[in-house]
Amino acid sequence: MSFARSSGILLHPTSLPGPFGIGDLGDEAYRFADFLSASGQNLWQVLPLGPTGYGDSPYACYSAFAGNTLLISPDHLVKIGLLTTADLSGAPVFAATQVEFDRVHKFKDEVLRKAYDRFAATTDTELRRDFEVFCESHASWLDDYALFRTLKDQHGGKSWTDWDEPFVRRDAGGLARARAALHSEVEAQKFYQFLFFKQWSELKAYCNQRGISLIGDIPIFVAHDSSDVWTNPDQFKLDQDGRPLVVAGVPPDYFSTTGQLWGNPLYKWERMIVDGFKWWIKRVQATLQTVDILRIDHFRGFVACWEIPGGDQTAERGRWADAPGRELFIAIRNALGQLPIIAEDLGVITPEVEKLRDDFGFPGMRILQFAFSSDPTNQDLPHNYHANVVVYTGTHDNDTAVGWFHSIAGEGSTRDAEQIERERVFGLKYLNTTGKEIHWDFIRAVLGSCANTAVVPLQDVLGLGTEARMNLPNSTSGNWSWRFKTGALTNEIQVRLRELSELYGRSNLTRD
Repeated sequence: MSFARSSGILLHPTSLPGPFGIGDLGDEAYRFADFLSASGQNLWQVLPLGPTGYGDSPYACYSAFAGNTLLISPDHLVKIGLLTTADLSGAPVFAATQVEFDRVHKFKDEVLRKAYDRFAATTDTELRRDFEVFCESHASWLDDYALFRTLKDQHGGKSWTDWDEPFVRRDAGGLARARAALHSEVEAQKFYQFLFFKQWSELKAYCNQRGISLIGDIPIFVAHDSSDVWTNPDQFKLDQDGRPLVVAGVPPDYFSTTGQLWGNPLYKWERMIVDGFKWWIKRVQATLQTVDILRIDHFRGFVACWEIPGGDQTAERGRWADAPGRELFIAIRNALGQLPIIAEDLGVITPEVEKLRDDFGFPGMRILQFAFSSDPTNQDLPHNYHANVVVYTGTHDNDTAVGWFHSIAGEGSTRDAEQIERERVFGLKYLNTTGKEIHWDFIRAVLGSCANTAVVPLQDVLGLGTEARMNLPNSTSGNWSWRFKTGALTNEIQVRLRELSELYGRSNLTRD
């Protein structure tokens, strides 16, 4: 599917400013949407919106369907009478530019429970009716997810494979008794999801009314400790105790001599083929009710994925296991029609992966930071782009443009000093710049390219360094916590971005 010429910004909502320790769906989100509109942007790209588990990664969620309740705005709950200003008056003082996840979880859990208790006692029939309609329309995943989160709390946060036996085995009688005994807790979990989707749908409508489309993210794999795997064990390669027989990762390469061990359970594709990929179709359909465009992470895994024995500590002993990507996307297209999908096709991509992507018309990705590592034939150089690609200055896994330009060997970089300097010199020559404002040089290059779609992380718009990096792959701490400061979106930046977007025919202000 070919997209109209457009541009936008990559920013996960957790990175918004605000008083409650984490970006949320409150007033700052609407201000950011206003900034996008005023700067001529058409797109707001976010990371996966699911409830994060261990490590707080949005790519390791407790559900592929549920929303992250940390994003619920307490201020907006005050506006609809579910909280009072007094409920928030004792809020801790949080760091302004970093998410302190443990403290935020504690605070948000407390205020959300107050909101539920107030709802349980309300006589607001409209709010009750809206909640009942939400529960009915989302019952296919919501009932199991709410019970999963409740049982997880009852078991001290342990993985579902370590719960009491009846719950691991999903014994019907045991689950029914748990639903009855823990009714209030289960209903509270459902209510939190209702609040998330209510606030998100209101924000999405606000964006859409201003000509801004939302790009969402579907990770190819799901977390083992998730409602998805607990509820659908027959869809995954698990042993009799529910533990993964094999897990996902990538093989050893230049960047890692032992490869990357992600740990996600792998799909039992033969089972999914038999039932017509029902779970995947439901997942895509649900996500497209939340966002306008899908970015599918690790697209090459739909042709073959690196399958590692479940007990291994590294990715070295894996093997390539085929995946029925063509059959899957035919089934999705037959069920849902032609869809706006972006294929994350980064890394070592085979001709088979390229054919799958191109046969379905999915635009792939190009990353400007990768452009200067070889020679003029590098596909990430703007003169080698074609229209049906999505080009980025960098992604959530990259350093910022400024951080890349000033990087030093050994400081989290996979490049040695010689390679860093060679890329820097090539980049300066290619972009015809001194590097004084390297981030704007990057932005101009992607916006001026022939690619239909250009997306820039907000860190690059703001010209921030490595301190603002969102994620360092293969690291286990300090990720996903960056937030930008209140007041950072200045009028000067807004005007400069709008002028470039208008100059290169991408601005929403120049559309008919």
